[in-house]
Amino acid sequence: MAIKINAKVFEKRMNKLAGLPSYLVDEALDITKENTPVASGNARNKTIKKGNKIVSNYAYAGRLNDGYSRQAPQGFTKPTIEQLDDQAEKYIRKI
Repeated sequence: MAIKINAKVFEKRMNKLAGLPSYLVDEALDITKENTPVASGNARNKTIKKGNKIVSNYAYAGRLNDGYSRQAPQGFTKPTIEQLDDQAEKYIRKI
């Protein structure tokens, strides 16, 4: 039994797949902000993307991420990662 691969289709899909990391970083920023509790808005406003990283650029980020706020008892990292898994699957299914 032989398997045939259409090289053009394969290459096109691999090129689309190469965009996944960039897509996920953009999604991570949005999702992290959504999962960050709001009192004054400072935490959300100071959560930014630097290159391929999401940076929570405020002194109490660790406390919020440890569940200090009743608005986000799981913090914001764990829920963001769980939601990113879903976003990655959706992205890949579209390819």
